[in-house]
Amino acid sequence: MLEYAKTILLKVSFDKILFEKELRKALRNLVPADLLELKAWCYQQFSRIYHRLLNRVFGQPALG
Repeated sequence: MLEYAKTILLKVSFDKILFEKELRKALRNLVPADLLELKAWCYQQFSRIYHRLLNRVFGQPALG
């Protein structure tokens, strides 16, 4: 499921709204261990363009 989420996020990264929607969906569907890996991967891949969005989504107290 983690690899699927990464693939989807890469494909929709051109659109901020779609990216956020798919990121939130991934957070609901992943197990906690995968969430940490996804977070690190997202910051590595998208921090340059979506840093604020990542902070907002990952900074929320309830991820699921």
